[in-house]
Amino acid sequence: MEILSTQNARVKEWASLLDKKHRDKLNKFIIEGIHLVSEALRSDWDIQYIVYDTEKGIPAELKEDIAAYDGGAQYVAVSQAVLEKCTDTRTPQPVFAIVHKRNALLSSLLKEDSAIVMVLDGVQDPGNVGTIIRSADASGAKGIVLGKGCADLYNPKTIRSTMGSLFHVPVLEADLKEVLPAAKEQGVKLVSTSLQAETSCYEYDFRSGGWIVIGNEGKGISAETAELVEEHVLIPMQGQAESLNAAMAATVLLFEGMRQRTLM
Repeated sequence: MEILSTQNARVKEWASLLDKKHRDKLNKFIIEGIHLVSEALRSDWDIQYIVYDTEKGIPAELKEDIAAYDGGAQYVAVSQAVLEKCTDTRTPQPVFAIVHKRNALLSSLLKEDSAIVMVLDGVQDPGNVGTIIRSADASGAKGIVLGKGCADLYNPKTIRSTMGSLFHVPVLEADLKEVLPAAKEQGVKLVSTSLQAETSCYEYDFRSGGWIVIGNEGKGISAETAELVEEHVLIPMQGQAESLNAAMAATVLLFEGMRQRTLM
């Protein structure tokens, strides 16, 4: 299939996915570039369309992944103008894909015995959300819970920041007021950071798992969430910086958890 006009109805739908309200309505999102499309193919996500530059053809780097992919994606060649209309980056990528959303199940996260799960409470910066997902993937966390008020998981900036880790780690978008009490009923320990905490994150025992809660960049975790958190840890610092940003704090805790669980 080939589409050259930016006025094509299908093209208009693809471009609309740059807007959250249309992503929510259609339950689909757009990913840009060879790396992200490759990760989606390798992870067997439900891809509806793979769209590429009609002059350049399907990127050679994707052909092996496409050959191994079991899904029913449609392949569409388009003009440079269509690529520009449908992509968020300043320099349009030679390929993009339309992917169906996939929300993790709370039951699947709770099945993981002694798991490390990252919980985000009002983290609003797409770069921070994406970086935390990437760190969770790299450190072997079993999932991420994205509470209301966080940056949209499917925002193009969030997706780029995950560097493909979105396709590797289960992400549950949910109301923390419902999810966290349910997790606690199943024996999950909730731990967060606090400048007033007496226990260092390097003294805390992550070996039995726990759900690590990271709050808003400026305000921290909400009052409702704070009432549910049982454990608080301090990230020791020697310099003059008052604190770390949300993504850096999450990464420190995730990798300390990994160190204790796999390297000790």
